[in-house]
Amino acid sequence: MSPGMLVEGEWKTEERIPRDPEGRFARQETTFREWVTADGRSGFNAEAGRYHLYVAWACPWAHRAVILRKLKGLEEAVSLSAVGSFMGDDGWAFYDEPGVIPDTVNGAYYLREVYQKADPNYTGRVTTPVLWDKETGTIVNNESRDIIRMLDHEFNAVPGARADLSFCPEDLREEVDRILDELYEPVNNGVYRSGFATTQEAYEEAVTQLFDALDYWEGVLGERRYLCGGRITEADWALFATLVRFDPVYYGHFKCNIRRIVDYPNLWGYLRDLYQQPGVAGTVYHDHIKRHYYRSHESINPTRIVPKGPSIDFERPHDRERLSS
Repeated sequence: MSPGMLVEGEWKTEERIPRDPEGRFARQETTFREWVTADGRSGFNAEAGRYHLYVAWACPWAHRAVILRKLKGLEEAVSLSAVGSFMGDDGWAFYDEPGVIPDTVNGAYYLREVYQKADPNYTGRVTTPVLWDKETGTIVNNESRDIIRMLDHEFNAVPGARADLSFCPEDLREEVDRILDELYEPVNNGVYRSGFATTQEAYEEAVTQLFDALDYWEGVLGERRYLCGGRITEADWALFATLVRFDPVYYGHFKCNIRRIVDYPNLWGYLRDLYQQPGVAGTVYHDHIKRHYYRSHESINPTRIVPKGPSIDFERPHDRERLSS
């Protein structure tokens, strides 16, 4: 969550974390919502080398897109830049840190420069992921849910793409979309609603809804290997990106401390199952995740000390195959 924002194209640091009058975190809606299509009917044709993805390794929303890019075999087709873990008064930046991938497309140092190039009068927050079109020189989309669906469905004809693999097949689309909706407010956004609350009432409302939802999905995953049954879908990667950050960050930093994920037998096994899928562990930058949250949110952690723990073995056998049927 950026400590500043662009107002009519100018960077302002006075704006802090957005909240309603009752102290509830109020996430801003994304602005760029164009669509890349396989047939080009949208004006943005899916083709190799045309698009560039801006991400933060620490960001769960960007993490979804990174996973889909990896698993769909699009690493050569869609180029990538990754910002540093620390987000100060100037927002996300491409400074010198292990894991940073400089912006070779627009030459930006601050991610806000990419937004300014797309819209010199842009008003809003500077978030990741961002899907950039090199041909027209603009942002296509900065909504993670849209981007993962595009990567999953629209790039199947480009060289190297895994057209045989879909994380939202037509027969499951309605269920995937329903679960994505159900996860968003209490879980994916719920950890932020808990951590960024400024009143006891707002915090307790959010954290109660969060753990009610986790308890519910713990029950579901006692009967199913994955959220929609025996197949991994976009919904699983959306939940994974939150769960993999939960015990290292959200439990302590965001006060989501009723239970840890390792205390849930089914959620913990499910998390390990997804983490151990081929290629996924390489998308999880544990150091970036911890450094970002503990160092960037000065109002929550004024000392900016990053804890050494917890020690979590994501590679431990999970025994989830018993639920595959």
